[in-house]
Amino acid sequence: MEDIQSVKQRFGIIGNSQGINRAIEVALQVATTDLSVLITGESGVGKENFPKIIHQYSARKHETYIAVNCGAIPEGTIDSELFGHEKGAFTGAIDSRKGYFEQADKGTIFLDEVAELPLATQARLLRVLESGEFIRVGSSKVQKTNVRVVAATNVKLLEAISMGRFREDLYYRLNTVPINIPPLRDRQEDILLLFKKFSLDFSDKYRMPSVVLNAEAEQMLLHYTFPGNVRQLKNIVEQMSIIEQDRTITIDVLHKYLPQPSQAAIQLYRGGGSIAPQNNTADMGFERELIFKFLAEMQKDISDLKSQMAKLSTYERNINVTEPKSFLIDDIHSNSNIVYTTPQTEEHSDIEITDYVDSQDFESVTPKDNLSLLVKEKELIEKALVKNKGRRKQTALDLGISERTLYRKLKEFGLDKK
Repeated sequence: MEDIQSVKQRFGIIGNSQGINRAIEVALQVATTDLSVLITGESGVGKENFPKIIHQYSARKHETYIAVNCGAIPEGTIDSELFGHEKGAFTGAIDSRKGYFEQADKGTIFLDEVAELPLATQARLLRVLESGEFIRVGSSKVQKTNVRVVAATNVKLLEAISMGRFREDLYYRLNTVPINIPPLRDRQEDILLLFKKFSLDFSDKYRMPSVVLNAEAEQMLLHYTFPGNVRQLKNIVEQMSIIEQDRTITIDVLHKYLPQPSQAAIQLYRGGGSIAPQNNTADMGFERELIFKFLAEMQKDISDLKSQMAKLSTYERNINVTEPKSFLIDDIHSNSNIVYTTPQTEEHSDIEITDYVDSQDFESVTPKDNLSLLVKEKELIEKALVKNKGRRKQTALDLGISERTLYRKLKEFGLDKK
């Protein structure tokens, strides 16, 4: 069998992680057969390299290799693209045309984003896989093809099957040999290697010195979750290679290219520490404090409503209305409904609140804790301002309030002059 390192060099695969080595081993083993292969992995992990490996190390390597992005072809023309059509089969079909399966006869066809195929096309594909037969659009003549099919998807196909969006029989026909490409966050030892490779590539491309990371920035990059995987890392390195004048990248510079990393994490990296990879990029502490914001907003709205309800009660007594009226307020919190009932008499003028809060972390918080809530609200706004470097528009977005409300709060807490 071909040496794994030589395969990496030939196809430009960077990394020494166990997951990527195992994927290459399986690709080499299955290449000598004619079995169908299903490549899975998140978007941006580099799935497109593995069909090429399978084709180049197979007996079909001198035949045609065609890569098809199923998600980029409109549903109305996908059958024509894959299986061809006859002249006059539809408007615009001024001549007969061979489809990809016919063109790739004796070769390999790579179906990227196979989960995007319509169900009717999936049935046609299943027939090709089982018997090698297909019919051009607008024809009744059955044709044969001898094609090796390699498919790829970033969709969890078992979930798509349960939702009726993907055929179960096609899944098992494609999944004869599965190859999973691990996400970049599970290839931590490869991150810096990839960074250096991309940095050198863009240095040559743009004819400028390559960018390098200092120790703190390296730690930050190593523990970032990379939702866009290798594609995202490459994009980040290219942006920095073009934009940054100082070729040594610090943690503050890197911060600008990573979507909202945790402020707490930045402090750890700056101190030379390291933390375990995060499940997401959100600052959980910051989100936790948003609950206080909701409570503070609720407290204010309750006070306003009490005043309005008192006026309404007086008005109803003046016009001799004896039936109670109820108002449903939905916008105080997305997960709670608060019902206010106008009193019939002055003895029942208290406002009833249901579903005020359902969290053991805040059992002691009640609408009467005005001072505590206001203090927390002020602290929350101050932290949000620091996080967004004083940018009020972004601060309002993070807090989930309008800019107008933010300006009112800043004035109320004396923060508008900071």
